[in-house]
Amino acid sequence: MVRWAAFSCVLVPVVLVGYGTSLAGAAGTALGLAAVTGACRLLLRRSEHGAAQLRAAERTPHHVLHVQRGGADGGDRRGGRHAGGNTPVD
Repeated sequence: MVRWAAFSCVLVPVVLVGYGTSLAGAAGTALGLAAVTGACRLLLRRSEHGAAQLRAAERTPHHVLHVQRGGADGGDRRGGRHAGGNTPVD
């Protein structure tokens, strides 16, 4: 996909010059396309990295994640309904 983007960064300015656009305008267009291509490439890599992390987390057994977060071994509990062990609720 990146090869096609690089190809278009070259092809589009050539076509613009062929249709009478100034060299400065074609160069500006090439720079703009290169910037957009670079940003898209960066976002694609971040997305792939995030997806790989998500797949790795899904393969990790649930009890391991629970222990790492402090849930099973006495870590602090949040959002519970009761304040303490045997406190009666009215």
